[in-house]
Amino acid sequence: MSTEAAQLDRAVDLIQSGGLVAFPTETVYGLGADATNPEAVQLVYETKQRPAANPLIVHVADIAMAQRVVLDWPDRAQKLAASFWPGPLSFILPKAPSLPGIVAAGGSTVAVRCPDHQLALSLIGTCNLPLVAPSANPSGGISPTTADHVRASFSENDVFVLDGGPCRAGIESTVIDLTQHAPRLLRLGIITPDAIARVLGEPVTDSSSNALSLSNQPLPSPGLLARHYAPKAPAQLFTNNDWPALLQRYAQQHLVVITHDATLTPPTHTATLSITIIRLPGEAMAYARELYTALREADAINPACIAIHKPEPVGEQAPIWSAILDRLTRATTPVEHTGS
Repeated sequence: MSTEAAQLDRAVDLIQSGGLVAFPTETVYGLGADATNPEAVQLVYETKQRPAANPLIVHVADIAMAQRVVLDWPDRAQKLAASFWPGPLSFILPKAPSLPGIVAAGGSTVAVRCPDHQLALSLIGTCNLPLVAPSANPSGGISPTTADHVRASFSENDVFVLDGGPCRAGIESTVIDLTQHAPRLLRLGIITPDAIARVLGEPVTDSSSNALSLSNQPLPSPGLLARHYAPKAPAQLFTNNDWPALLQRYAQQHLVVITHDATLTPPTHTATLSITIIRLPGEAMAYARELYTALREADAINPACIAIHKPEPVGEQAPIWSAILDRLTRATTPVEHTGS
C-alpha cells in the first residue's frame, strides 16, 4: 500500500470513529469531522475555540450527499451545483431534521458545498459521510493554505493532517443564501455574483459587506464576523497617500509591509527605519493564493504593525479583488470592534 493510501485509510478510520482530520480543499485546509456525529462536531468547536453561534459548512462528495443534509433541494441549487460543483461555492439551504443542530449553531439552515480537491473528495466519498470542515486554525486567526500551517496550530495528537499540497484558490468559498425570495450573497469568493446571476438568470442581492457581532442568535453563515482571518500583530490597510505618514509613525519600530505594488520602496535616508517588505503578485488570483502565507510570514516577525497595501477592485479582476479586500478588511479590524 502506498503512503498516500495509508494516510487516507488512517484519516477515514479517524473520521468514522469521531476524530478530527485536517484535509485540503481548493480554498483552505478544513478541520474535518463527521457532520452526523454531534460529539465529533462539538470537538471541532472546542478544538478551534469557535463561538457556538458561528455555524459550519458541510462538505459533500456530490449532489446526492448534499440532498441528505438539506430539507429541500430547489432548482436554483441544482443549476448552481451543475455549473460550479465541485468548486468554491457554498449554498445556504433549510437544514434536514436528521442533521445535528450543532452543525447549524442551532439555526434552521445549513451551508453545504462540494470541494474541488481530489483528496477531499476521496476522503468524503470513502467515509460516505458529509463532513463539517471550518478552516483548520484557531477561531478568528489566519486561515491555513498548507499542511504546515495546520501543524503550526494543532498537535498531531489532536488533529491528523492529510497533506495535499498548497491550496489553489487560497481564500474561502463564496456563500449564497438560497432560502430567500431572491438569492442573497453572504460571503464573497472567487465565484462572482455576476457568474451566479448568469447561471440563475436572475439578479443576486449582495449582503456580503455586512459585518456582524456575536450574540446568542446563530449567524446565517460562516465568515461574517467583523474580525476574522486576523494575525496576532496589529494590522492596518494603507493607500499610497498614507505611505509617508505610515513610515513616520513607525520610524522607531519594526514595520512589515505587504504590497502588490512593485514600485513601492521605503526611503533609504532614514537610519532608524526598520522595515520588511513582503511582495505579493499584482494578479488577483495569484494574490489570493499567497495572501494567508504572507500574513503568517509577517506575523512571525512579531512587528509593531503589519501594513497591508489596499488593493483597488477595478478592471476585469475587480470581483476577485473585492473578495480579497473583504478578507483584508476583517483581518485588520481592531479587536475592540468585534463585539465578541
